[in-house]
Amino acid sequence: MAYWLFKSEPDVFGWDEQVALGEAGGEWHGVRNYQARNNMRLMRPGDRGFFYHSQKGREVVGIVEVIGTCHPDSTTDDPRWDCVDVRALRPFARPVTLEEIRADPALADMVLVRNSRLSVQPVTEDQWRRICELGGTEP
Repeated sequence: MAYWLFKSEPDVFGWDEQVALGEAGGEWHGVRNYQARNNMRLMRPGDRGFFYHSQKGREVVGIVEVIGTCHPDSTTDDPRWDCVDVRALRPFARPVTLEEIRADPALADMVLVRNSRLSVQPVTEDQWRRICELGGTEP
């Protein structure tokens, strides 16, 4: 299993909207960055991801699961853009802020700390466990 972080602006598509999609989940569409797209092309069903509120909040608020392999993004006719399907698994007991992540030496090499603009990014297993610990949430 691999671990990821999915960023979304909460006033555009937040955790509550992800949860409302239910077990069927939905496309993580609209990504228009090659590096983020390439990350989604590496994903497999069963991979886990952090749901991160960007812009407002700047915090990890929940855990999602990848439920489908990468496929064409239905929001565009441009064949360059793909997406994966994800569903909400569980919220964090306590959101983990970007400030907390930046302050933790164990997370200094995290992509979120080094390249905070990338909307879909990998997370190491150690980083995954540490952030879950900070948020009082089972990995």
